[in-house]
Amino acid sequence: MNPLLERLARWTRAVPHALRRIGLLPPAAEAAPGLWLDGSFEHQRRSIDYKLFVPARDAGRRRPLLLMLHGCTQDPDDFAAGTQMNRLAAQHGFMVLYPTQTKQHNAAKCWNWFLPQHQQRERGEPALLAALTRSVMAEQAVDPARVYVAGLSAGGAMADIMGRTHPELFAAVGVHSGLPIGAAKDLMSALAAMKNGAPVAARTGAIRPTIVFHGDADETVHPSNGEEVATAALAAEAGADAPRMHEMQGRSKQGRAYARRTYADAHGRIAVEHWLLHGAGHAWAGGSAEGSFTDPAGPDASAEMLRFFLSHPQTS
Repeated sequence: MNPLLERLARWTRAVPHALRRIGLLPPAAEAAPGLWLDGSFEHQRRSIDYKLFVPARDAGRRRPLLLMLHGCTQDPDDFAAGTQMNRLAAQHGFMVLYPTQTKQHNAAKCWNWFLPQHQQRERGEPALLAALTRSVMAEQAVDPARVYVAGLSAGGAMADIMGRTHPELFAAVGVHSGLPIGAAKDLMSALAAMKNGAPVAARTGAIRPTIVFHGDADETVHPSNGEEVATAALAAEAGADAPRMHEMQGRSKQGRAYARRTYADAHGRIAVEHWLLHGAGHAWAGGSAEGSFTDPAGPDASAEMLRFFLSHPQTS
């Protein structure tokens, strides 16, 4: 390595530690107990790299799997650090799969949720991500009844697509600061949906139980998109009987106020949750400052998603 670049690399690694020692950055989170594996997968002549967290807990048993889809400009390491999902997954015995979007396929490293060819079951990124998930399931001891998908922003939009196009694969869906399937058909309509909200006509396809987080001060993806994701999921889950809605106002330990709406069926089973975070912008709630696009003020979206997922195994 060039000596100048080597010195710069050492300085870049040292600065965060120095800032933490003098209290200007929070302490680094301890590594979650388990394996942090690199992998690569190919499907329909497209290859994709990924990271896989395999917890130490429950080794040898079939464990849940969560597909985590990062937002624009992010990567698996950044997303894992920001959401702290691996730390929580280690406690609950979850495997967590983080695919990598590249600049080759999107200049901003966004999942291409806004293009029709990436909103269909047998095409584009949905087909690729489903095939990757099934490959990991075949290689690892995964419980097929407890496979889930979640994402942030563009990743949240793609998570909604995955839940609708592959309901037999994913038992439940988590959408943070995302948009519903069909919200756009090209870049211009994507920008319009992000600014003003998705059209009601976007509702299409099947979907699994869904938990939604969105900040009401989000200036990147209009909060009405989160409302539409929840409403569409509610319509799909309703069937003949309209679920009962219960709203609770709360505040996180760090002071973030929120409204949490839950929709339960006649048996009391909550099918849809919608968390509206007051004053929050475009960031993962309860995340760590070690990653990008996080809001440490909470509430803890990662913990709430895992709680929701564990209560929704695949039933059909």
